[in-house]
Amino acid sequence: MTTLLYDGSFDGLFTAIFEVFEYRYQDVEIVSKERFHQKNIFAEIHEVITQNDKAERVLNKLEQSIGKQRIHQLLKVYLSEEPDLEQLILSAVRQSIKNPTENILQNYADNDILKISKTCKSVDRERHRMTAFVRFEKMKDDVFFAKIDPDFNVLPLILKHFRDRYQDQKWMIYDLKRNYGILYDLENCDFFYPDEKLDLHQYQQKFHDEETQYQTLWQRYFTKTNIVERKNLKLHIQHVPRRYWKYLTEKN
Repeated sequence: MTTLLYDGSFDGLFTAIFEVFEYRYQDVEIVSKERFHQKNIFAEIHEVITQNDKAERVLNKLEQSIGKQRIHQLLKVYLSEEPDLEQLILSAVRQSIKNPTENILQNYADNDILKISKTCKSVDRERHRMTAFVRFEKMKDDVFFAKIDPDFNVLPLILKHFRDRYQDQKWMIYDLKRNYGILYDLENCDFFYPDEKLDLHQYQQKFHDEETQYQTLWQRYFTKTNIVERKNLKLHIQHVPRRYWKYLTEKN
């Protein structure tokens, strides 16, 4: 067994996959350094140095066989943060190289391909819910701020949605679990990586003077328009699961 350790990045993963073929490794596993715990003391450790040219060669080869849209599926698997994401992507690349004329991601008889499909559906569902349940709060510097805590690392998948939809105001979306976010300043939209995690006990003190009033008005509106006799909690939870309620102003 050979264990390839990479830096956890997407390019680092595809550099590792390139080196699997470059060094003709057969019995191999790819693990990010952050999640590495050596279980097999006899395994040979191979440290991967991320090289964009190697990653590009693998991606270009994949594009020729499965197309850009299918590569996007592999990106979703990577963003899922599943424990076996590296092995699933490696399996897909191996099958693609072995069958260059086939769209191997439609071969659901293969267990790895089937799991890739299911993982993509789960990530897509979480992406959709994040676009639906994000709530912005106006801060003193006139930036609209939203905090999220998704099951999967979907920030890269929702960036375009919010950039296209809110072009006339400054906003930030911050992932509490992964300690990074998206910042839009009316010109540029990019990721930011703070040195420290957000202190939820202090950030409300930075609300704009109008924010509390807005929240109170919205909660009153939600209460007044609610018809108690038609309350169907089971259906409501089906469409808005409880774990998303912490984002919603009307639920506070």
